[in-house]
Amino acid sequence: MALTMRLLQNAFDGWFQLSKRFPAPLLDEVAKLVGQGEQTHDGEVRVAIEARLPLSAVLSGVTANRRAHEVFAHLRVWDTEHNSGVLLYVLLAEHRIEIVADRGIARRVATDEWKSICEQMREGFARDDWRGGLLRGVEQANALLRQHFPSDGSHRGGELADQPIIL
Repeated sequence: MALTMRLLQNAFDGWFQLSKRFPAPLLDEVAKLVGQGEQTHDGEVRVAIEARLPLSAVLSGVTANRRAHEVFAHLRVWDTEHNSGVLLYVLLAEHRIEIVADRGIARRVATDEWKSICEQMREGFARDDWRGGLLRGVEQANALLRQHFPSDGSHRGGELADQPIIL
């Protein structure tokens, strides 16, 4: 994506609608879904939604993927007992969705499976179905984790907060 386009998106493109698109009741619904999913697998799911990047970050070359990795580190998603953290990151202004999985999960789940979740979320958002797109993404992440990282009964979730974070 061209630098000029990214600057314009982060300056003007819909980021101001963050609370309309992701209202508090939806975030609570996501937290509940994350918690329920973590009872069925040994992963830890975090959701982070960011309205836009500072223009200085865009000018210095920070991409949505790089920012997702920064958020992954900042939220300590990597800091789980089984290296089983997953971050679903949404950058509203650029219409980008990134999923970052810790090394324990990355060894078991193919990158294409995460990309498929991102694409389905993006399609929901493009239809103005913000609720459905976000909930489907969390449900699909939980399903992948159940498939590739099933619970052995000892993991009870809760190592990371279930409530999505708005950055």
